Amino acid sequence: MASITVFGSGNIGSAVAGIGVKAGADVQVIDRDKSKAAAVSGVTPAVWGEPITGDIVILALPYPAEASVVADYGAQLADKVVVDPSNPVDFGTMDLALPQGVHSAAEELAGKLPDSKVVKAFNTDFAATLASGVNDGAPTTVMAASDSEDARQALQAVVEAAGLRFVDAGALKRASYMEAFGALQMVLAMSGATQWTSGFKVVK
Repeated sequence: MASITVFGSGNIGSAVAGIGVKAGADVQVIDRDKSKAAAVSGVTPAVWGEPITGDIVILALPYPAEASVVADYGAQLADKVVVDPSNPVDFGTMDLALPQGVHSAAEELAGKLPDSKVVKAFNTDFAATLASGVNDGAPTTVMAASDSEDARQALQAVVEAAGLRFVDAGALKRASYMEAFGALQMVLAMSGATQWTSGFKVVK
């Protein structure tokens, strides 16, 4: 089982770290506040600036904060599987907010990390269903897109070992679809049409 580093100890970070722990992986959580990282059960806490220990690195941070990871850890991310769970949303309008000409946050990240294997994943699930591993009585489905088959398979091994379902969404160019899907879920939850503890259920 690959080792995992999670940046961020918020709802998504804690939930994804929990998936790694359930899978039997060694999980490091890096946060600017080490006490918050230490509050995540079963992980090795670290403060921002300490070295990355994981083979799979999950950036469980708001989209704008990814630039700080690239600036501070770019060299360490070479040859790593880097997972982007962000949904680049303008919370004032709830529209997708990306720089002109950028198709998805994940593709933008891949451009900044040419020596990393970038995967889009975890953005189409709310934290509650990732933490519980269940959505409407079925295993929570994690979709992933990447140009690296090895990276997708490494993440799939972790997800399935934790009891969740994995769906291969194909190449990284599909990340734009996933980010729109994630944004729609957020819009529906904010309007009260759905709940933050629910989500779309993928039926095979």
